[in-house]
Amino acid sequence: MTHVLILSLDFPPDNVSTGHLMGDLASDLVERGHKVTVITTKPHARRDPVAEEAQPLHRLWGPFLSKSEYHGVPVYHTLMPGRSANMISRLIPWLMFHIIALVAGLVIPRRIDVILTPSPLLSLGVVAWLIGLRHRCRFVYNVQDLHPDSAISMGRINDPAFRWVLYRMESFVYRTAAAVTAITPGIKRRIESKGISPDKVVYIPNWVDTDRETPVDKSNPFAIEYGLDSQFVVSYAGTLGMAQSFDEFLEAARILKSHSHIRFLIVGEGIRRENISETIENLELANVHLLPNQPQQMMPMIYGTSDMSFVTLLPELGDTALPSKVYRIMSTATPVLAMTEAGSGLSHLILEAQCGTVVEPGSGSVLASVIEKFASNPEMTKQAGLAGRRFAQDSYSRPDLVSCYIELFNRIVKRE
Repeated sequence: MTHVLILSLDFPPDNVSTGHLMGDLASDLVERGHKVTVITTKPHARRDPVAEEAQPLHRLWGPFLSKSEYHGVPVYHTLMPGRSANMISRLIPWLMFHIIALVAGLVIPRRIDVILTPSPLLSLGVVAWLIGLRHRCRFVYNVQDLHPDSAISMGRINDPAFRWVLYRMESFVYRTAAAVTAITPGIKRRIESKGISPDKVVYIPNWVDTDRETPVDKSNPFAIEYGLDSQFVVSYAGTLGMAQSFDEFLEAARILKSHSHIRFLIVGEGIRRENISETIENLELANVHLLPNQPQQMMPMIYGTSDMSFVTLLPELGDTALPSKVYRIMSTATPVLAMTEAGSGLSHLILEAQCGTVVEPGSGSVLASVIEKFASNPEMTKQAGLAGRRFAQDSYSRPDLVSCYIELFNRIVKRE
C-alpha cells in the first residue's frame, strides 16, 4: 500500500476541472487499496452549493484549517478567500495557503510515500519538496499548464527580475521532483527543451470517466427551461478569463442573428464576464444566453443541450496548455468547435479524433460559416460527436490512466 499526499490548489467540492481530476485520482487510489491524504483550499474558485452540502467542512484549526471527507479520503482545507482580479488581493490568500499547507503537511499525515502536486502554482512544488524532506519522500509535479511560459506569453508578467525568479523556481522544481508528468506531448517536449531528462518527464494525459460522462438527450429539463430543445445550440461552459477569447464567438452570434434556429449559450464566471455582458447588450444579441456557473450535476444536461461546444485557446498559449474540458465534451458525444492556432495541442487532438473542427483565431465570419455548415448538416454533426466519444473511450480511459499514475508512484517508492 502506497500513501500518497495530494497537494492541490483545487479539489472537490470546488467545481474546477483540475480539482475533479485530483478527486478522481484520490478516490480511485483508495478503491485500489492505497492510502491518500489531501491538502487543498476551502471552496473559492467555482462554488457549487450542492457539492458543498454533500461534502461538509468541519473546523480543525479555527478558521485556518478545516477537514472534510471525499469518498473515504481525508481532505484538509486551508483558509482561502474568494479570487480577485487585483494581484495583491490574490497573492495574500495564496501566501496563506502555502504557509498553512506547509505546516499541515509537516504535522498531520504519517509515513507519506510520495507527494503529487499539480500546476499552475510552481511554488507548490517548493512546498511539496519541503514536506518531502520531513517525510523522507519524493514528489511528482503534474504540469497542467506550463508556467511561467503561458503567463509570460499572455503578457501577465513583464518584470524581468520576476521572470528570472520564476524560471529559477521552475528549474528547481523540475530538478528536485522525482518525476514530472505532462498532459500533452507538446508540454513534454517543452519541458525537455529546458534541459530536463526525457526519462524524468512522463506523458500522462488527463482522463475522462466515460461511464459517468455519457450522451444526454437534447430534450432535457435544462434545454426545455431555456427554450433550447428545438434549436441548434453552440455553447461555451467554463471560466470566462484571460486565457479565453470570446470576440469571434460574439461576432459570429452577431452575423447569425437572423438565423432563428441557431442559438449561442455561455455558462460561467470570470473577469471577462462583464465585458461579454456589455457586448451582448450593445449588439442586441437576443440569440445569446449568458448564464452564471451551474452546479456540477447540471453539466451533462448542458452538453446534451449543445449541438456543438466551443473551446478556445489563445494563440500565445500554443502547446503550453490544453483545456481539460475537451475530453468531457468528447465523452458526451458533443462535436468540438475549437478556436486555436494550427499546430497547437488542442488542434492536433481535434483533427486526430475527427470530433469537430478547428478554426484559426481572428475571424468571427469564418466561425459563423462553420457553425452554419454544421447546423445545416445534422448527420455530419452527429458523426463528429460519436467519433469524439469513441476516441475518448479508446484513448482517455480513467482506469487506464489512473493505473499509469499508480505505476509511476510504485517506481518512485521502490527507488527510495
